[in-house]
Amino acid sequence: MARKKVEQELELPYEEAMKRLEDVVRRLEEGDVPLEEAIGLYQEGVQLARLCGRKLDLIEAQITLLLEENGELKEKPFMLEGEV
Repeated sequence: MARKKVEQELELPYEEAMKRLEDVVRRLEEGDVPLEEAIGLYQEGVQLARLCGRKLDLIEAQITLLLEENGELKEKPFMLEGEV
């Protein structure tokens, strides 16, 4: 049953996964969760964080900047300021 829930969450859009992750973190920070439930929430949170990270990596790989060089538009991979 838990595996099916995890598989379903892997299909979540980024925004929904992030909202669920925020809910998990909030519940854990409250500190009034039984130990077994806290462990399950922690595991879910790790999986959601990884999912969000993977989704962001994929999006970053798709982003390109169009720069004008010598009157022509050229594609250039997206890079954050300070990246080499």
